Amino acid sequence: MPYLDQTQPEILRPVSNLFIVMSIVGALLLNALSWEGLWLSLRPDFVAVVLLYWCTHKPLRIGVGLSWAVGLLADVGDASLFGQHALSYTVLAFGGVVLSRRIRMFDLREQTTQVFVILLSTYAVYAMVHWQVNGQVVWEYFLGCVTSTLLWIPISFLFQSMRQMRVDRE
Repeated sequence: MPYLDQTQPEILRPVSNLFIVMSIVGALLLNALSWEGLWLSLRPDFVAVVLLYWCTHKPLRIGVGLSWAVGLLADVGDASLFGQHALSYTVLAFGGVVLSRRIRMFDLREQTTQVFVILLSTYAVYAMVHWQVNGQVVWEYFLGCVTSTLLWIPISFLFQSMRQMRVDRE
């Protein structure tokens, strides 16, 4: 996997706004899939992972404001309390933008520990809002934090491979 080995410098194509928007819309559609039973508690938050990727790799273009707006769309799509996802995605974007240089400094395997902490804080905010509204904490929801962290590796690899330039070796 060339992305795991960062001994050679890589040349990345500039990212178009259309590509960023389509990746976020795709993540919103993946979050809209119906999950039941144990799979519901293991469901990764696709939108959170995609937003965190763009907040760390393009912090000047994707930030807290866009994450808040996407969170409102996720609230409408999930039929949850209005603003619950928006608040948690805002915390996620803040962590992603503030720690963007630190996260990009590590290779992909070392990035997952940083991403886990940011996603854990996002899930904690979501759980606190749920606790304030319903009076109970759903601890199984934190299993999604682990699967979302594991989703960081294929999402990063996919987006990086789509942005890498083909270099002729000769």
